[in-house]
Amino acid sequence: MHRDNAATVFESLASGIRLDVFRLLVRQGPAGMVAGDVAGALDIAPNKLSFHLKSLLHAGLVTVEQEGRFQRYRPNIALVADLVAYLTAECCGGRPEACADLPATPCCPETAVEVDESHDANT
Repeated sequence: MHRDNAATVFESLASGIRLDVFRLLVRQGPAGMVAGDVAGALDIAPNKLSFHLKSLLHAGLVTVEQEGRFQRYRPNIALVADLVAYLTAECCGGRPEACADLPATPCCPETAVEVDESHDANT
């Protein structure tokens, strides 16, 4: 990953709403969610959500697939893994043994997780 790509990802996630949207999609895993369900889960007006989804799409953080008259959005976990690798490439000054006690990156479960109905979009 190049610095400019990393900056684009961070710029997109700098919005609290986009961060909430992305984290919701990550919880769903590969199944993703249709835009209307995202709007309902986060209590966001569809036109406002559309603006934020376009930003996430432009940054490469999500993919979209047309399903009839709906659009299904999925998180690009590989991009986030690349971002973490970019951020930690020089961790511990090239001494990997010094990083041994750092927590490992959690991996995604094989199945999608149910949407938490009590999710507060303001957190």
